[in-house]
Amino acid sequence: MQVILMEKVVNLGVLGDIVKVKDGYARNFLIPTKKAKRATPANIAEFEAKRALLEQVQQEILAKAQELGQKLEGLTVQIEHNAGVDGKLFGSVTNVDISEALKARGFEVEKAAIRLPEGPLKQLGEHAISIALHADVVPSITVSVVAA
Repeated sequence: MQVILMEKVVNLGVLGDIVKVKDGYARNFLIPTKKAKRATPANIAEFEAKRALLEQVQQEILAKAQELGQKLEGLTVQIEHNAGVDGKLFGSVTNVDISEALKARGFEVEKAAIRLPEGPLKQLGEHAISIALHADVVPSITVSVVAA
């Protein structure tokens, strides 16, 4: 299926690109999240009429993400969790816990934006993680897990 991208999508294209993707990807992800529209002649004409406005909106979103990214870059967040004597946690620290810790520090970050490369944190210590605020803005923070 051919779609018009309404915003930048990682590993696919940028605003205004007409790309061919699998039908399921378009129907189940791109179109419902308003990241793309079907590439019909009517939708292409509508997109071209609104192109300047859409580009301006995307620039504003990118500017907000860059501002938040600069504040988050290099930040260390401390999370207390119950742990055994060997340093293993009883349970784990997930993206929800990290999102709540950031919220307590005054940063509003969606839990889906937090990237845990090796899954939930299950050991005490410092862990480097990234936060995908925008396709172009991915700051790194350090999560310090300490015993409660």
